[in-house]
Amino acid sequence: MRSLLAVVMTVAACAQGLAAQPAGAPSQAAVADVDQRALARDLAKRLESDFVYPEQAARYAETLRANADRGAYDALAGAELAKRLSDDLQSVAEDGHLRVMFEGIGGGPQIVIRRAPDAAGSAPTGQTTGQPVMMRMPRPPAIEHAGWIAPGIAFVRFNGFPGGDEATEAARAFMATHADAKAIIFDLRMHRGGGLDEMDAVFPWLFAEPTHLVTMATRKSVDEAGGSPIAGVASLRTVSDDPAFVTREHWVVPGPDQRLAQTQVFVLTSGFSASAAEHFVLALKQTKRATVIGGTTAGANHFGGDQDLGGGFTAFIPVGRTSDPKTGKDWEGTGIAPDIETAPENALTNALTLLDIPEAEAARLSARVAPQMPMIRRQ
Repeated sequence: MRSLLAVVMTVAACAQGLAAQPAGAPSQAAVADVDQRALARDLAKRLESDFVYPEQAARYAETLRANADRGAYDALAGAELAKRLSDDLQSVAEDGHLRVMFEGIGGGPQIVIRRAPDAAGSAPTGQTTGQPVMMRMPRPPAIEHAGWIAPGIAFVRFNGFPGGDEATEAARAFMATHADAKAIIFDLRMHRGGGLDEMDAVFPWLFAEPTHLVTMATRKSVDEAGGSPIAGVASLRTVSDDPAFVTREHWVVPGPDQRLAQTQVFVLTSGFSASAAEHFVLALKQTKRATVIGGTTAGANHFGGDQDLGGGFTAFIPVGRTSDPKTGKDWEGTGIAPDIETAPENALTNALTLLDIPEAEAARLSARVAPQMPMIRRQ
C-alpha cells in the first residue's frame, strides 16, 4: 500500500449535480480480458478488511456483490468499469477518497464546471449557457511563485505535497529564505493532497511551543497488518484511545530558528483544497496560528492508499480519519470553513489588503500569481 493521504477530486466531491461526459464503449476484446465479477468481489473483500469504518464497508461490499451477481458489470471494461464501480460505491455512502481506477483513469484529474457567458453575454462556442463541460486538467508543479509578493510579505502556492527529498527541501528552503517575513501567505486553493513531509518542514518555523496539531486514527486491523500509511512518521505520537483504531497525534516541535514564530500567517482555500491540504488548514486554524481566507474546503478527510486489484485496476481505499483534537470531529463531506469567507479568486486580494496593501495594488498582485485552472466552490 502506497503511503499517501492524497486525493484526486471526483465529480461528486467537487461539483455536485453536474454530469460527466460518457466514456466510449469498450471493445469486445477488452471485455474478455477481465473477470468483472471476480474483480468486484475482490474489491468487496478488501473493503471489508481495510475500510476505515467496518459497518460502512459492509454496505459497500453488499452492493458490489449484489451487482456482480446480477451481471451489472459484465459488459463493462477498463475505465468504464472503474467508473461504474466508483459510482456504485459513492451511491452507498460518499467518500472523498474512495475510488477505482484503470491504468490511472477513472478518478483522474478531471472536473466538471459550468462555464459562464462571455463578456458579450454569449455562451462559449458550441455550448449553451451553463452546460456541463469536461476539462482534463494538467498536473501543476507542487510549488509555485515561492518568493516575496510585496515588501516583507512572503507568498507560496502549494498544489500538492508529493513528499520526497526534493519537495521537502523546497518547502524548507522557502521558510529559511523568508525567515524575516512580517507575514506569510500559503496558497492552497489548488492543492490536491499528499503526505506529511512538507508540512513537517514548514510547521517547526511557525510555532514557539510544542503543539498538538491534529489526531489521526487508523483502523486497528490494518495497522497491525502493517498497512498503515502513517506508521513510523517521526512527528506522530501513538496514544491510547478507541480500541478499534490505532490513534496517533500529529505534533510540531519548534525548530531552532524562531524568527517566524510570531509572524502573521494566512492560508488561502477553495472547494478544491483537499485531503492533506485540509490537514494543513485544520492544523493552523484550530491552533489559531493562521487566518484562513477563501472558500470551504473539499471535504475529503479519510486517508489511505492505492491497492492493486490486478489487470490494470487499482482502488484507493481509505483506512483512517483525521480529526480536530479539541472536538473530535473530522471534515469528511463537510469541509473546513474559512475564518473569512470570500470567493476563492479574491482570497489573495483580501489577505493583502489586511496587510495594508491598497486594494488596487492587492488586486494587481493577486492577478500576477493567479492559478491558471478553475477553482471549484462547494455547491
